[in-house]
Amino acid sequence: MPPVISIVGKSESGKTTLIERLIPELKRRGYRIGIVKHAHHGFDMDRKGKDSYRHRQAGADTVMIASPGQIAMIKDVPSERLDDLVPYFEDMDLLITEGFKSDRAPKIEIFRVERHQHPACLEDDTLMAVVADTPLAVTVPQFATADIQAITEFIVARCLPHPQRSK
Repeated sequence: MPPVISIVGKSESGKTTLIERLIPELKRRGYRIGIVKHAHHGFDMDRKGKDSYRHRQAGADTVMIASPGQIAMIKDVPSERLDDLVPYFEDMDLLITEGFKSDRAPKIEIFRVERHQHPACLEDDTLMAVVADTPLAVTVPQFATADIQAITEFIVARCLPHPQRSK
């Protein structure tokens, strides 16, 4: 199974933007990256009236839609816990999650002072680093929001066993 890191932070802190900037850096180094986005309020990617929707309504537990070069799967799962989701990413070098603040995976928190008064996870023993737009009194490594190279190096050094894989 791949190592997992969770990018966490309060709403509108820049989690998605950070991940969008990390992915190309990690890909450039040859790593295969999987992403799981935690949707607190549920989601529906199947539209009423479409065949896949009709299959689900008929009782299918898993529906996969395939087209040249990509697939999408809707599957009943026992929970939204990372332990139940990681097996779907066994062919990845690293699984990055967005959200999952309550899970026990190692975390990198992003914090923006103009959005929130204080970070969300400073007392969490799984916090491995903070990315912030202002200096904070923290006991873990801290990175500036724009320092994607340093954040990537940190992730590679801490989470990935072979820094320069060739895939």
